[in-house]
Amino acid sequence: MIPTQNRRILTFTAVYPCESVSITTLIDSLIKIAGEILSFKSKHFSTNKRSVKETLRHVLNLLIVFQEIRVGLIPADRSFPRSAILSLSELHVIFQKLMILLEECTREGGKLYMLTNSDQISAHFRVLTRSISTCLDTFPVGSIELPEEVKELIYLLIRQTRKYEARPDRDDKRALDSVYWIFNLFENRINPNRDEVVRVLDHVGVRKWRDCVKEIGFLGEEITVEGKDKNEIELLSSLMGFICYCRCVILGGIDEDEDKGEEEEDDLVIRGLNVDDLRCPISLEIMKDPVVLETGHTYDRSSIAKWFSAGNITCPKTGKNLESTVLVGNVSVKQVIQSYFKKEIDQKSMKKKTSIPESLAAEEAGKLISDFLAGELINGGPKEMVKALVEIRILTKTTSFNRSRLVEAGVVESLMKLLRPGDPTIQENAMAAILNLSKDIAGKVRIGGSGGGLEMIVEVLNEGARRESRQYAAAAIFYLSSLGDYSRSIGEIPDSIPGLLRIVKGCDYGDSPIRNALIAIRSLLIQHSDNHWRVLAAGAVSVLLDLVRSGEIGDGVKADSIAVLAKIAEYPDGMISVLRRGGLKLAVKVLGSSEVSPVTKQHCVVLLLNLCVNGGSDVVGALAKDPSVMGSLYTALSNGECGGGRKASALIKMIHEFQERKTETGLERERFIHAW
Repeated sequence: MIPTQNRRILTFTAVYPCESVSITTLIDSLIKIAGEILSFKSKHFSTNKRSVKETLRHVLNLLIVFQEIRVGLIPADRSFPRSAILSLSELHVIFQKLMILLEECTREGGKLYMLTNSDQISAHFRVLTRSISTCLDTFPVGSIELPEEVKELIYLLIRQTRKYEARPDRDDKRALDSVYWIFNLFENRINPNRDEVVRVLDHVGVRKWRDCVKEIGFLGEEITVEGKDKNEIELLSSLMGFICYCRCVILGGIDEDEDKGEEEEDDLVIRGLNVDDLRCPISLEIMKDPVVLETGHTYDRSSIAKWFSAGNITCPKTGKNLESTVLVGNVSVKQVIQSYFKKEIDQKSMKKKTSIPESLAAEEAGKLISDFLAGELINGGPKEMVKALVEIRILTKTTSFNRSRLVEAGVVESLMKLLRPGDPTIQENAMAAILNLSKDIAGKVRIGGSGGGLEMIVEVLNEGARRESRQYAAAAIFYLSSLGDYSRSIGEIPDSIPGLLRIVKGCDYGDSPIRNALIAIRSLLIQHSDNHWRVLAAGAVSVLLDLVRSGEIGDGVKADSIAVLAKIAEYPDGMISVLRRGGLKLAVKVLGSSEVSPVTKQHCVVLLLNLCVNGGSDVVGALAKDPSVMGSLYTALSNGECGGGRKASALIKMIHEFQERKTETGLERERFIHAW
């Protein structure tokens, strides 16, 4: 998914063939692009099906003409009228625009949105088709040796394209009327007729759960595009509500595993990626529409189009003269760019999504969805229950509006019951949904007040059937512990802190689950002082120090571990526990390392400062003896962020004062000995 502010929707960028292009190259290029256009015959169009059919028929007839011209050019280029070359060049531009229009009409995830633009699409087909007539009018049919039937075909094409009147399909209008009627029903919080909704989905070609996911993703990106007016944003929001309703209420079956696989594949593609490889060699910007030349080098379409428009017919990177200026989309590079920008787009979409949707239809559709899913958890069979859980899990991950509506619909109580041992899939999805609901205050209150809710989450933390369920429970504890009373209550549950430490020690967990557990422990320490002795009693210091010593963890885990140790060292008994297990020496080593981040070093500074404050001159003296400490502290001081600089400054001051006192004591002793 390319950055949304640069998305090309129903706008056309075409490259005019260079003036010196040979007729053979031009005809070959026209034959090739005509073949690409005709390949769209097998694709589904959500709108203007009749216009597409007519257009493909015209292109097929033109392909016959091009092939006959090409046969006449064998064995070598013959003298060809200049007017014919100009006419064919104009056709080449029209074909490029047709390609883009057809790509837009079949854009993955944009089917419903294209239906709402059916009038505009119809107008584009009319303009481009009539442009074909204009080009053929200037084509010197009588000056070129062609079979009579081919000449008749050209005259037929001129008549057909000149009279062409593209009108929106009746089926498009019916489907669009149904969509707006359904919006009206949503606004009045009325569930639409299921058959009518299915007819709309069949018309646009949205038939599976995964199709809805793609539509929602596309609409979410469109909402983030800058410069859209209020009416268009409301329309996009209403479409989002409609397709989300279809996914949750109308369609059954979830191809969730396929979706997860794609995300994992995207991560593998992005990992280790050099962003410079995605930049256009001309503009040096990340490409939006990568195309490849005959030399094999890839450029951004707009940049290379400007290069050709300036009269250049060479490859900018190699300087090689080009026989053809045909631009072929680089699908593989485009997919990598889409994967690279996916997270950025998701984050931007989240910023745009407010607590309340942008339209009344979407808002009320959200309430209907919540009521439906809440009912499925209570009255649905096993299959319906699993689907409802997955939908709740997805919805609660998006906006606070979805979370609040689901809480109001009463899903928390049902979810808590589903955490009990049983079906591992049900438990995992229920725990994931609880995690998402715990991010908002209303969800926290309902979870904590559901009668044994906190105890149930701790039970999943320790005995969850799947590793994922246990790590979701750890993350939920972090969010819930932000309320002081809950922090105390969680700490009082005997297995809560030991359960978190088991995840920290678990060799089969990745960095993310371990960090969830670490920040949960730190939150418990911050929110309630009684949790301090519980963390010590659970043996946290040894576990954390061993983790920091391990070379198999990421810098984030190391930083979080040291942050928890620093919090523990705020108390004298915590300081003693850290010192006895070699924490001082380890912190100095990490502080002086060139392989850790500034954030990790800042946590080291805080840990050392707390050890010195509570350990007194003995600890400060031990630090002062290490010649590397002051240099590391001054580096931390210069890179200090988030208060880390002040902590480093305070620690430097303590060491200086200790050294001054030691010097004064030494001078006094010398004076005493001398006097004696």
